[in-house]
Amino acid sequence: MSGPLRTGKSGKSRRTAPATRRDTAAEDPDRDKEFMTTLAKGLSVLGSFDKQRPAMTLSQAADVAGLSRATARRVLRTLAELGYVVQDGRQFALSSNILKLGFAYLATQNWIDQAAPVMRQLSEEFQESCSAAILQGTEVVYVARMPARRIMSVGIAVGSRLPAFHTAIGRAQLGYLDEAEIWRRLKSIRLEPYTPSTITDLQALFDRVRDDRVQGFSLVDEELERGLRAIAVPIIDRQGDAIAALNMSSHSTRTTRNDMRERFLPRLQAVAGQISLAVV
Repeated sequence: MSGPLRTGKSGKSRRTAPATRRDTAAEDPDRDKEFMTTLAKGLSVLGSFDKQRPAMTLSQAADVAGLSRATARRVLRTLAELGYVVQDGRQFALSSNILKLGFAYLATQNWIDQAAPVMRQLSEEFQESCSAAILQGTEVVYVARMPARRIMSVGIAVGSRLPAFHTAIGRAQLGYLDEAEIWRRLKSIRLEPYTPSTITDLQALFDRVRDDRVQGFSLVDEELERGLRAIAVPIIDRQGDAIAALNMSSHSTRTTRNDMRERFLPRLQAVAGQISLAVV
């Protein structure tokens, strides 16, 4: 939309330029003076690429990241120069160099290396998948995975993300947040029924998270995918905080809920305890 009409010295009306769009990542007067706004803008652009948006135009990246086109252009050109994005015509996409950042994180988490062999033993013992994931906002990010020698419709690998409130491995960690933070994250998502068993009531989900914290484990039965059943326990650091969670998943035709509680849970808790000892 054009700007308001103004009268110049000549007496003729002229239209002023519309107000420019303010970047959502602009400086906040109350923010830490050490905060680097330019870096924040770059990271917001990197974070805007995902499974639904593997490639974007300049305008799309600006809209998703909440930046002006001029800012998004400078960010994308810088990222391209550094090798983190590639350009094909009008489209920008992440390059494989971005993996260096992810693997750098994994390399600093000593407990993941300690977890791999015991997770493998657990997977082989029950012939079911065993995974470890960390909580990030309203999602879980998988950091270790020992798949069973079976084909399941959920394709999960290191780096995969799933909704935390609808997974056992997410709920096992959410319960360690204070109640206000659980509600904040819960209200920030749009609840959708992945299956007929998906819990879509806010209060019911909150209660389930708190109940799982009390009992020390989470069991999710076909809420994310039909036939997929999973049980998870938290991995606790020396301060008593959940820094990750460990789960085992199976198809409902192979394993009952009682099987998971009676057979899987004791071994899962023992292995999680071993891993917790390796957390620095």
